[in-house]
Amino acid sequence: MDLLTAEHVTKRYAAHTALDDVSVAIPRGSVYGLLGPNGAGKTTLIRIINRITAPDSGRVLFDGHEIAPEDIYRIGYLPEERGLYKKMKVGEQALFFARLKGLSRRDAMQRLRQWFEKFGITGWWDKRVEELSKGMAQKVQFIVTVLHEPELLIFDEPFSGFDPINANLLKEEILALRDRGATVIFSTHNMSSVEEICDHITLINKSRNILSGRVDEIRRRHGANLFEVDYRGDEEALRRALDGCCEILERPADEATAYRTLRIHIPDDGAVRRVVAAANEAVELRSFREIIPSMNDIFIRAVNGEL
Repeated sequence: MDLLTAEHVTKRYAAHTALDDVSVAIPRGSVYGLLGPNGAGKTTLIRIINRITAPDSGRVLFDGHEIAPEDIYRIGYLPEERGLYKKMKVGEQALFFARLKGLSRRDAMQRLRQWFEKFGITGWWDKRVEELSKGMAQKVQFIVTVLHEPELLIFDEPFSGFDPINANLLKEEILALRDRGATVIFSTHNMSSVEEICDHITLINKSRNILSGRVDEIRRRHGANLFEVDYRGDEEALRRALDGCCEILERPADEATAYRTLRIHIPDDGAVRRVVAAANEAVELRSFREIIPSMNDIFIRAVNGEL
């Protein structure tokens, strides 16, 4: 069952259409990537889900009913524009936000101590926010976003400004939250992160949803039936064996290895088994693998209208 759905959502600002009949369905217990170039409409959709603004038409359903003000307590939102008060002390501010989310002081303090220790920032409890680096401040904001253990978490560019070690720490925590039952909406431009942590994606471009589905299915669906054959033996014998079965595209430059690689195109899915059998008869076959396009490739092709 889907935890959240947006149905035919449209939002206009004067002469600009920010969202044009956009529908998405967020499966419960998944990490859902919300992708798109700058100005595509992602942040507008996130603001509508959070009830910061309202759609001109369409609706958002949360857990089977039209989203209501009280549902906001079941959502955690980390916006791209960070919102910490620079003059407040870190611990004081974290406690303030926790109380706003409905936690008692005792529960808030207990959870905050655990999270501050996990992120290695216990020593910053009495520092002012303005003394923190951008990465440190983001850690604090991440903590106050997840502290009340909401069912739906929305992260807008959460890795911005993080070094690789801390970005990986955050990825692990996002996946751990999903494994504990949270549903995550993850808005980003980082396509490698999408492949690492997202189960499903929607790509919004020019205010419209142009691509949705499971990440693995989208990558496979938009492949070009390209394969690489690793082998040892007579290349000419292999080429003769494959003649008429497929198109031989190129042979990558030789490396210091006993095996060579041949890149081929098989236009007919039904011919794959025949190609493997023919290659295996002609040479010593080490591996036969499909070349699956990256999400970055698919993103560029989709935005350029090439899919």
